[in-house]
Amino acid sequence: MDYNAAKRPNIIFIMSDDHAAHAISCYGSKINETPNIDRIANEGVRFDQCFCTNSICTPSRASILTGTYNHVNGVKTLSDRLDGRQMTVQKLLNEDGYQTAMIGKWHLGHGGNSDPTGFDFWSVLPGQGDYNDPKFYEMGKTIQEEGYATDVITDKSIDWIDKRDKDRPFFLMCHHKAPHRPWIPDKKHAHLYEDIDIPEPETFHDDYSNRASAAAAAEMRIDRDLTKTDLKMDPPADLEGDALKSWKYQRYIKDYLRCIASVDDNVGRLLDYLDEEGLSDNTMVIYTSDQGFFLGDHGWYDKRFMYEESLKMPFVVRYPREIPAGQVSKHMVLNVDFAPVFLDYAGIPVPDSMQGVSFRPILEGGVPDGWRTSMYYRYWMHMSEHNVYAHYGVRTDQYKLIYYYADALGSAGATDEPKTPEWELFDLKKDPYEMINVYHDPDYERVVYVLKQELDRLQQEVGDQPYVCSVK
Repeated sequence: MDYNAAKRPNIIFIMSDDHAAHAISCYGSKINETPNIDRIANEGVRFDQCFCTNSICTPSRASILTGTYNHVNGVKTLSDRLDGRQMTVQKLLNEDGYQTAMIGKWHLGHGGNSDPTGFDFWSVLPGQGDYNDPKFYEMGKTIQEEGYATDVITDKSIDWIDKRDKDRPFFLMCHHKAPHRPWIPDKKHAHLYEDIDIPEPETFHDDYSNRASAAAAAEMRIDRDLTKTDLKMDPPADLEGDALKSWKYQRYIKDYLRCIASVDDNVGRLLDYLDEEGLSDNTMVIYTSDQGFFLGDHGWYDKRFMYEESLKMPFVVRYPREIPAGQVSKHMVLNVDFAPVFLDYAGIPVPDSMQGVSFRPILEGGVPDGWRTSMYYRYWMHMSEHNVYAHYGVRTDQYKLIYYYADALGSAGATDEPKTPEWELFDLKKDPYEMINVYHDPDYERVVYVLKQELDRLQQEVGDQPYVCSVK
């Protein structure tokens, strides 16, 4: 067991909630600037094809900790809780000499086996937590903090690093609540973007034609489904139609971006602290989010779908001692891969139970032999909350095949109201915004056949079961 902090990297995993990659300037955002998150990318690697395997908060977090898909770790929906008796990355690191801490949003349950395990210190928000003067559930006790959640989480993270045993490496999970709905900004950024209009996305006026009925059925439309809590005020009485929709978008997106501005500032605080303490060279710093988010794309907010804006996770990482700066990777990595790559850098064998694969060679400028060219996705929460139908699918570099099996199948929190199954196929090179379902196009008959074979292969590989109708 090598406890030497000089030989093994410290690891800081910064994760926000619902921060879409296209709201980060190093990803080419047209709507905001994130200089501190960009700094990580510029000094390391930006991944352009990092995907979640289930685009919803709790399941994604479970996959990140366990390195397994949700049908394996048992956290398929927001109603499920992580059984902390499972093998997790923090347990393995802790057992091998790392100091470990979890600070911020946990969202995997509290009490019994759902409290954070494998951490020397944990201080987590109950449920979603509050933006202002948040309560924390800390080592089994509830405490009240004053201030803005993003600042407080960063303060607590820096304080923990400062008090660590400097002879041992550390693993810190710094999890921000922001920019989760209802998007309450801090005072510093409350008037940011006040005098400008944020550009609307290309698909803002999507009418959901030529797609599976699931798209039209979803209840996450900016023009119809945002609440007064989201908007903070009633719309002007003289607005209607597209003008009203645009007004609601501006209200939503500006508060969302203001929350991100605070996150970016606090990422900068943490990076500056590492510089001041001489820790930067031997510390791996990651910035990511638990999944993507619709920023008016397809006229929506929220996530859940396998569409690109929801599926794609931002993922930037730097480790100056070993990772060359200024890289951009197009290789496909998944949230189940995070745990294996942390273990790899820590010199700890990846257990066979983990389904993800370390992408360390990619981080260091190479390509592992036989690296994946396709990925498997599954969303289980049929018709829950935003009325998105249950579905699974396969994505390759060029194509995406989605099967809306539209059945709860007994999943916790899902609605037991099966719908008629449907397929969607998108040619991502010709149709990057996924507006045209070509599943029934004869020109794609061979593509459909090949992708269904690949979908079947991936389901067998990860041990998931294909849909079987529950209606008798």
